Amino acid sequence: MPVTPLSPARLGWTLVLLALGQAVFALDLNIVFVALPEIGTDLGFPGQTQQLLVSAYVVFAGGFLLLGGRACDLLGRRRVFVGALVLYALSSLAGGLARSPEVIVAARIVQGIGGALLLPAILSLVNTLFEEGPRRNRALAVWGGAGASGLTLGALLGGVLTEGFGWPAVFFVNVPLAGAIAVAAVFVVPPDPARTERRRFDLPGALTVTAGATLLVFALVEAPERGWADLWILGSLAAALLLLAAFALVETRSADPLMPFRLFRNRSLSAGAAITFLYMATFGVLPYFLTVLLQSVHGYSALETGLAFLVPSLAIAAGTQLGERLTTRAGLRPTLLGGFAVGAVGTAALAAGFDADAGYLALLPGLVVSGLGQGVVWTAMWIAAAAGTAAEEQGIASGAASTTMNLGNAIGLALFTALADAGSDGLSGRELARATADGGFLVVLLAAAGMLLGLLLALALRPARADARSAPTAVAPDCPTAVSG
Repeated sequence: MPVTPLSPARLGWTLVLLALGQAVFALDLNIVFVALPEIGTDLGFPGQTQQLLVSAYVVFAGGFLLLGGRACDLLGRRRVFVGALVLYALSSLAGGLARSPEVIVAARIVQGIGGALLLPAILSLVNTLFEEGPRRNRALAVWGGAGASGLTLGALLGGVLTEGFGWPAVFFVNVPLAGAIAVAAVFVVPPDPARTERRRFDLPGALTVTAGATLLVFALVEAPERGWADLWILGSLAAALLLLAAFALVETRSADPLMPFRLFRNRSLSAGAAITFLYMATFGVLPYFLTVLLQSVHGYSALETGLAFLVPSLAIAAGTQLGERLTTRAGLRPTLLGGFAVGAVGTAALAAGFDADAGYLALLPGLVVSGLGQGVVWTAMWIAAAAGTAAEEQGIASGAASTTMNLGNAIGLALFTALADAGSDGLSGRELARATADGGFLVVLLAAAGMLLGLLLALALRPARADARSAPTAVAPDCPTAVSG
């Protein structure tokens, strides 16, 4: 299916809306963190159950990603994009108005499902509206930069809104943002093409993979808190494995499978999905342990922590733009090799700042270098995941890569949290602060070592220099300079 021709202005405004949608998605990942203590006090959440507000979102976002990706292919990408934003707005309104723990957790669950629909919708729209090559690379760099900006705004806004207006503001802020983007998308984003063939939704596959993935992410997210021997965790893991095995069996026998496994014969998609897993299991765990260091060891306030994240966020945003340029000029393999190498060096340097007696300045060199590598890999891995997949299957390809990303983060955090917390039981005061810093030091070094595995995964990609350099030029117009950066 050819890329739909659009005027430069319309294509540029479409990319603006997709980037804003990604910023809302990224913002919502972080904005609730700093409000957790106030929410707990106001609604009667005991300290240990406040994590439900985070895990409810993560679990359902991760569990529904494949379903969201297939929905994009079958129902239409613009429809799913607009519907996901409306779901975000309504669930955010419900969260801000909540006056009980049950209501606010339910609102976060619906937000998670909205996120599982939104992310593959944005990615599949970018990957179908912009032809494979320099234009798509540039669009993905803009999208990645918007995500980095959203993470920064989430940390900053969370502190500002909570301190100035109370915790409901971190939910209410999403309502006008998501609502306005949804309305604008109806007029700006090209309508979904008419379907010439009837395709089934594969209900058995959808039910088994969604339930299996949700239970798997639940077990991985909750295990560090509940303990790996907890009956809920063991039962969830066993059920998840059975359901995912059933999903694999269903897909091999389905005439129109939810997840066509033949797609993974595309080496670029297979390597891209593996890289997204590794990325979130290494780069993706760093913000959590950095937050713990700054707040629990050094005593930073929520607002100070948000400001401390400005430097790495700017470095990541710069890295996303550099990743696009390097991929277009040198190719995916060299770009990913360089990004992981720089990220590993920067992350190893970051470990020097994980000391109870060290200040923020000791973290700065590692934050900048690691952030640049992180941004380069972020853009390049999504380019890899989209390359060589037909337009009508970009939704499920995006959902598959997004699912491995989410699982990588859940597994990485579960493993590294257990390692970081080992030996800290019964400690308090300065001893606990030193143990926390030492645990973070170990985790950061292990994350840097894990990034070196990315070099091996990158070697699985085709060695040819950027396919983008020989891509056709007359299908989709360039984005306006103001949009493409």
